[in-house]
Parts: sequence; C-alpha cells; structure tokens
Amino acid sequence: MSAPLYQLKAEFFKTLGHPVRIRVLELLSEREYAVSEMLAEIGVEPAHLSQQLAVLRRANLVVARREGSGVYYSLANSQVAELLRVARTILSGVLAGQAELLADLRATEPGRTQG
Repeated sequence: MSAPLYQLKAEFFKTLGHPVRIRVLELLSEREYAVSEMLAEIGVEPAHLSQQLAVLRRANLVVARREGSGVYYSLANSQVAELLRVARTILSGVLAGQAELLADLRATEPGRTQG
C-alpha cells in the first residue's frame, strides 16, 4: 500500500525546510549553476552545500551534470521555480498583514495621542 498523498506532500515540504536548500533552489530558478558558483553565492562550507545538494538530488528536485572537473546543477522541474514564486507571494501577503496589525497596535498604545 502506498503512502497517502498528504504524507508525500509533508515529506516534500520537509525537504524544502532548510534555508540553504531554499537558497539553492532560488539560484537554480534563475539558471544552471556550477557548485563553485553556488558556494560563492551561498557562503557555506563545501561539505554543507554538498550535503544539501544530495538531499535535493534524492528528492528529484535538482539534477547534476559533469563537465570536465566541474559539476553543474539545474532544477529537475521548472515548476519548482513557480512554487518558490507562489511562496514569496503568500509570504508577502502575510507580512503585509502583520505590518498592518503592528501599525494598528502602535496607534492604539496607551498614552499615545490620536489625531
């Protein structure tokens, strides 16, 4: 018996649940990157980047290819870039709502004159 879809989705989102992995996917949403380029952009230790890339490869979110002594990564599916765009839109809305709430709270602070 296969896992229910909601369980598979939870595993998928767990895979995305690391800042370095998200940053890698954001970079790869723009274009293919060599590992050396990603290291410069992300600023983590090579072993840490390698570990996170392995997680993304196992989840079939990225693919690697060798060219000479370099390894290049790209998204396995362009819809990953769309998912990141949707997440950004959702977060923008959430943060805008929080900013509005904060402004309302500050406006109603005791001792603060209104108008």
